[in-house]
Amino acid sequence: MRSASTREYRPHLHIPSRSRASADPGHYTNWTSGVIPLLMSVIGCVAAGLLMLFGTLAFVNVAVRVDGHALEVRCGHMGLPRRRILLTHVVGADFVPRVTPRQWGGWGYRWRPEQGTAVVVRKGEGLVLRLGDGRTFTVTVDDAEAGVRFIREQLQLPAAGAATGA
Repeated sequence: MRSASTREYRPHLHIPSRSRASADPGHYTNWTSGVIPLLMSVIGCVAAGLLMLFGTLAFVNVAVRVDGHALEVRCGHMGLPRRRILLTHVVGADFVPRVTPRQWGGWGYRWRPEQGTAVVVRKGEGLVLRLGDGRTFTVTVDDAEAGVRFIREQLQLPAAGAATGA
């Protein structure tokens, strides 16, 4: 027999109405269906896909142009990202016969504190600019040696390996 002081426990579920849930901070209600969450997830997936596509296509085509004033690197068909370095900021130019993505941590526009900045789209020869502030900029490009020669001529630097007269 049960004693009169013992109560029987019966669990129950209490779901507050919307107006009470917003007024009472102790109650929580979850809305998981509707058009807004679906729309937000679709927009998020489309945005992520476009970022991946742009990130991939941005480095399919890289154009490097050197004139008497600057070196300009444009990535992708839209030319973004773009880097322009005035030759007045350059203190040296070197040819590197082998630049690999592994040296820079992957493909693309890279930055490493101990190495500087680079645009690495393939392994192979590269052009390295030494800037006046101590940083370097590297880009992998065909015929990098000709680019280095041109920059050295513009800066009136001695050719690589040439003896300097004292």
